[in-house]
Amino acid sequence: MITYEQIRERLAAAIRESGLTQTEIARRLGVTQATVAQYLAGRTLPAPDTFANLCKILDVDANYILCQNENEDA
Repeated sequence: MITYEQIRERLAAAIRESGLTQTEIARRLGVTQATVAQYLAGRTLPAPDTFANLCKILDVDANYILCQNENEDA
């Protein structure tokens, strides 16, 4: 069973591993740096449209973040 925590962990890891600053990600998404910090800390998840754009910015497969690719490691 996929948990909210697993999704939050994968999203936070993708943000950390992107090499982009929180400020740069925020600018590209059109949100505040504090919002990106919330994603990174696992306090909240982005809205679906923001999530899709964030996956593009991070160059990560949304299915991986959503734990749909069971054969991939975190």
